[in-house]
Amino acid sequence: HHHFDHAGGNEALKARWGCEIVGAANDAARIPGIDRQVGDGDNFLFGGVTVQVLEVPGHTSGHIAYYLPSEGIAFVGDTLFVLGCGRLFEGTPAQMWHSIGKLMALPDSTVLYCAHEYTQSNARFALSVEPDNAALVARSAEIDALRDKGQPTVPTTVAREKATNPFVRATSLALQRTLGMEGAAAVDVFTETRRRK
Repeated sequence: HHHFDHAGGNEALKARWGCEIVGAANDAARIPGIDRQVGDGDNFLFGGVTVQVLEVPGHTSGHIAYYLPSEGIAFVGDTLFVLGCGRLFEGTPAQMWHSIGKLMALPDSTVLYCAHEYTQSNARFALSVEPDNAALVARSAEIDALRDKGQPTVPTTVAREKATNPFVRATSLALQRTLGMEGAAAVDVFTETRRRK
C-alpha cells in the first residue's frame, strides 16, 4: 500500500537494482515508481513463482496482498498482524472484515508475513477480550519468551490466527460475551473489537 513506510523506498530501490515495482492499479497514483498495475485475481511471476494478487482494502483503500500458492505463503502488509489487524485509515469495518475473510479463506497451513512486529501489544489486547482462550494464553507466553530473547514473532499461519486473533474470531462466543454482543453479526463484533483496540 502507499504508506511511506511501505513504498517510500521504491524509487531508490528501482534506481539501485533496476527492479520492477508492482502495485495496486486502483491506487497507482500513490505508489511511487509503479511499473505494473495489478488488481484482485491477477497473477504475475516473481523469480519463477506465481504470485496471486488479493485486494484487501480497509487499512487503505488500495491495499493488496500477495499470495504464493506453490510456496504456501502470503505477504499481507498491514491488513493482518500476528494477533491483530491494521487501523482503518481509509476503509470501513465491513471492508476490513471482508478482507480479513479473504486471508482466512487461504489454507490453514499458509504462512503469513505481516509488515510490523506489534505482537506483544496485540497479545495484551487479545487477552483483554478473550482471557479464557487457552490457545491465546499459551501463544502469549510463547511470544513473551521469543521477544525476551530478541527473536521475531513473525511469520504466523492462518491456523494460528484463527485460534488466537480476536480480529478474525468475531464468531467466537467467548469474545461476543466479553463484548456484550452475544449473537450479533460478525461484522458488528469485528467493528467493536477494532474500536476497543
